[in-house]
Amino acid sequence: MRRGAIAALVIGLGAFGVGAHQLAPRSAEETAHWREIAWPFPRDGWPAGRAFRCDGVCAGAELYMRAKRGFCNCDRGVADDDEVDRVADIDLISPRFAAAAPGEEVGIGEMRGRARRYDLEMPGEARHTAIGIALSRRCDLFVATAQGGGEASAVQRAALAFLETQEIKTWVTAALDGQ
Repeated sequence: MRRGAIAALVIGLGAFGVGAHQLAPRSAEETAHWREIAWPFPRDGWPAGRAFRCDGVCAGAELYMRAKRGFCNCDRGVADDDEVDRVADIDLISPRFAAAAPGEEVGIGEMRGRARRYDLEMPGEARHTAIGIALSRRCDLFVATAQGGGEASAVQRAALAFLETQEIKTWVTAALDGQ
């Protein structure tokens, strides 16, 4: 009888463990779903890019990306945070932004560069954060900016994971090649 109770306890705990694992929160990359939206910014000196809105853990965050061909230092690439501040299109979202922390090195595929977090001052809205990403390939630049009201590191992880998808890497390569 005692062995039966122990066996039942072990089976019960095992079943609980399986159920708890299935209920455990998934990573931002697994629960973020990005859908394409219209490019929200007026025309400027660069071609319009692509824009997406997240319907997952980073609910409501938006991601804007585009190529800036011939705009990068061919020798150094994206070398410092000042360059990210200048090129990452944060000013299209809000002209009132401040870096929240020093940037960090990031890479997507074969491109290397930097990502930096910003606090945005938005009219009539709660706190917004943005992540500016600037990556180089030879003398060309690829920029992506994610912004929203959520936690900055979750938005950054989800955005970088989305930029690593084959669909986006294929588009980035074509955009940087002028296609």
